[in-house]
Amino acid sequence: MKKYFSFFKMRLMAGLQYRAAALAGLSTQFVWGGMEILLYRALWSAHPERFPMGVEALAAYIWLQQAFLTFFALWQWESELADAVRTGAVAYELTRPMDLYGMWFARALALRLSRGLLRSVPVLLLGAAVPAPWGLRLRVSPAVFGLFLVSSVLMLTVVCAFIMLVYALTFFLEDSRGIMMLGAPLADLLGGGIVPLPFLPAGLRRVAELSPFGSMQNVPLRIFGGDIAGAEIARAMGLQVFWAAALIAAGYAVMRAGLRRVCVAGG
Repeated sequence: MKKYFSFFKMRLMAGLQYRAAALAGLSTQFVWGGMEILLYRALWSAHPERFPMGVEALAAYIWLQQAFLTFFALWQWESELADAVRTGAVAYELTRPMDLYGMWFARALALRLSRGLLRSVPVLLLGAAVPAPWGLRLRVSPAVFGLFLVSSVLMLTVVCAFIMLVYALTFFLEDSRGIMMLGAPLADLLGGGIVPLPFLPAGLRRVAELSPFGSMQNVPLRIFGGDIAGAEIARAMGLQVFWAAALIAAGYAVMRAGLRRVCVAGG
């Protein structure tokens, strides 16, 4: 376990070097969050009775979504990993005294944490400065905040496990770009990236909540805002645990099967 933590630490420190990119992303995310707030405010002013979420819960969802965007953004792939499988460069990875799945999982986790940590706090502070009720309400109970943190860890696990499953499938594909391009819009629609899941039609919302994408940003952001509360929290977090375990098991099995059929020639 120590070697995986060391690899994770090295990748995390490398990702923290890109401060200029984080600054550009910070300004973009705050502007985008402000635009979303103005849009939902206009819709709420016209028909407040039709809103499926409370205003404060929706505001918390939007600002947290922008602050932690890189944690669950499935359009951010490391194409060099897929290229390593296609070109045979994965042979160099296999020479290391580490399990390939664990090493790549640590790499995916470090990438998302490094990009998110640089920009999350400024976005949260700017969101908190927006006047009520459309600003970020930071005053939550210790119990809710603790559940939010646990759910966020589970969310990161589900995201990285899904990404690892896609990387594992590259051992069986000529070109992995298709499955990567399909995963991002699906995650946006079914994970609450385009609109929060309560705004979807009932049937589609149910499908989205039961899918692995519904166990990503949807759960922790709605727990923080109070839109998921009581017994519903246990059900939602139980689904997160299920999808984390299922995706890790599936990704590991697919990668092991792929490695058994790998043939690298060179001279």
